[in-house]
Amino acid sequence: MKNKALKGILSSLAIGLLLLVSACGTSEKSSMGGNKDEKQERVKLRIVTDASYAPMESLEGDKIVGFDADILDAIMKAAGYDYELVNVGWDPLFVEIQGKTADAAISSITIDADRLQTYDFSVPYFESINKILVPKDSKVQSGNDLKGKTVAVQNGTTGQAITEKILGKNSRNIKKFESNVLAIMELLKGGADAVMADNAVVEEYAKNNPKDNLKVISDTSFPSEFYGIMLPKGSNLKADIDKAIKKIVENGTYAKLYKKAFGTEPNISALQKQY
Repeated sequence: MKNKALKGILSSLAIGLLLLVSACGTSEKSSMGGNKDEKQERVKLRIVTDASYAPMESLEGDKIVGFDADILDAIMKAAGYDYELVNVGWDPLFVEIQGKTADAAISSITIDADRLQTYDFSVPYFESINKILVPKDSKVQSGNDLKGKTVAVQNGTTGQAITEKILGKNSRNIKKFESNVLAIMELLKGGADAVMADNAVVEEYAKNNPKDNLKVISDTSFPSEFYGIMLPKGSNLKADIDKAIKKIVENGTYAKLYKKAFGTEPNISALQKQY
């Protein structure tokens, strides 16, 4: 009886282990994409963001809202994927994509040469340019006027990179924060003379907070930048996501969502030139 019982237990354990290994194999296979025949087998995609960048992405209670959230939903529907959008913060989203604990990231992430060494990107879905946010009585009229002044930026952004070109990479006059919200708060309390950030962020803040008496300064020397969906190197999702972005641009969905968010028509030709 003891031998038979032992054999039964061992058989049950063996079957259990085989099922566990099989389940783990399916999860690993499905988490990072594949061909179209595998879509029904895939688990829900984990897509990460930093929801502190209104109007691109921000929180309303526990819900992530904004242009990026709307565009992502349209892209995922066009590509035929289920997904979950998770707010993890700016620095952690890069860690997750590099470590492949997330399938993709969307968070107003500029495509640049440095990032392309470590990550893959979709084709661009948004054109942006950095602008300067200052008090209405400020005499700042261009980036060059920031010399000798204190500028607040979000750490790890192209706004920081542009400011470093003006003030010097190790300048003590550059204050770095985890989010643009904190950078703007520093400006409002008098700890900085200006904020350097993407146009969508500073323009939206100045428009929605007239009592703060802020204005936005443009500098034609600042180059256009393009946002993309960031992916782990070698991700099989890239082809499907690229195709979906092009589809929603061509069928008018993109322009509809852009106008809803910003009240103006997008520069479609500028995006398509990047494809």
